[in-house]
Amino acid sequence: MSALADVPHVTPDGRTIGNVLMEMKNITLRFGGVKAITDISFDIREGEIRAIIGPNGAGKSSMLNVISGFYVPQEGEVWFRGSKRPQMRPYEVARQGVARTFQNIALFEGMTVLDNVMTGRLNFVKSGIFKQALWAGAAAKEEDENREVVEKIIDFLEIQSIRKTPVARLPYGLKKRVELARALAAEPKLLLLDEPMAGMNVEEKEDMCRFVLDVNDEFGTTICLIEHDMGVVMDLSDRVVVMDYGKKIGDGTPDEVRNNEQVINAYLGVPNE
Repeated sequence: MSALADVPHVTPDGRTIGNVLMEMKNITLRFGGVKAITDISFDIREGEIRAIIGPNGAGKSSMLNVISGFYVPQEGEVWFRGSKRPQMRPYEVARQGVARTFQNIALFEGMTVLDNVMTGRLNFVKSGIFKQALWAGAAAKEEDENREVVEKIIDFLEIQSIRKTPVARLPYGLKKRVELARALAAEPKLLLLDEPMAGMNVEEKEDMCRFVLDVNDEFGTTICLIEHDMGVVMDLSDRVVVMDYGKKIGDGTPDEVRNNEQVINAYLGVPNE
């Protein structure tokens, strides 16, 4: 990692974000003869909200899958906290402190909200299956501690009234919030959000935007998100990386990206004269 990577970054609004937490170096990902990602490099700094945008098929979700360990790139390196990350399975990446939500909601529909959020604490469960079944001693104490964390997250995201409700009965917007709660239960250092506002109405988007900002501000969680709503991206993000057909065509502050001619032509559209 270069010396410049260790210099804190100051955003245009005067907010200081920290050193580089994760760095993608010359990432190339192929599926057969098709390149989903071609030689892309960018970094994510501690405490920032980093957006990845681009048209459908640009490779955004593939990049998120590389970050979270679901895909292994054929070329390039992933660096985390100043060290090159070896090839890892997704659960090993999760143990490093990377949690995510999914473009298509991936919850346990037959379980309650509380039980779904509790699954986010699995990396903190140390007791064996036998002790958990007996629910006594250290296992009971561990369960209580994990439940306390989960209840605080449920309060934070204002879903107390549905905590005992099966997820299958919830409207789409609340399911998205439950998925965010489950990711937060893992106490991530880096939170990956794959289209967190997709399919939401205006009121649901406003709520989710507020919670994303609160998570970043109050928990200090670094966030990397994919989002198609440009209003949301420009309002929330500290920095934006733009992809098109698997290549990076822009990287910078929202204002820099908004005025990038390549980005305008490829994604945002040419402004009216």
